[in-house]
Amino acid sequence: MADVPGPTVLASDYFQSYSVVGLLALVGVVFVAVAFGAGRLLRPVVPTPEKLLTYECGVDPVGEGWAHTQVRYYVYAFLYVIFAVDSIFLFPWATVFAAPGYGATTLVEMFIFLGFLAVGLLYAWKKGVLEWA
Repeated sequence: MADVPGPTVLASDYFQSYSVVGLLALVGVVFVAVAFGAGRLLRPVVPTPEKLLTYECGVDPVGEGWAHTQVRYYVYAFLYVIFAVDSIFLFPWATVFAAPGYGATTLVEMFIFLGFLAVGLLYAWKKGVLEWA
């Protein structure tokens, strides 16, 4: 039995498919550049002292324009996202746990995963991250 070669792909066909992607990317870049350029040319530019002020809900700004936010709020948000996303992973495990033949392995994996979460939460608690004041 002779070897039957597969379909031959010519280099021109290969590069033609990439040229379509490149042309589409170029059209997208040109479209965005034209839109930004037209917006810059057509918008009215009349700077006044009132327009250059920092707007704070109708109240005249006091002090600096930069407000310092404490990092702990970001840490709370980060911990919430971690535990919310990780809790979503428990639902597929519960589905697999109910299937015959996968129960013990899935249960061990789930406890290992929950152990990692518990170690992370314990670390955050020991570092004092979870104290609000």
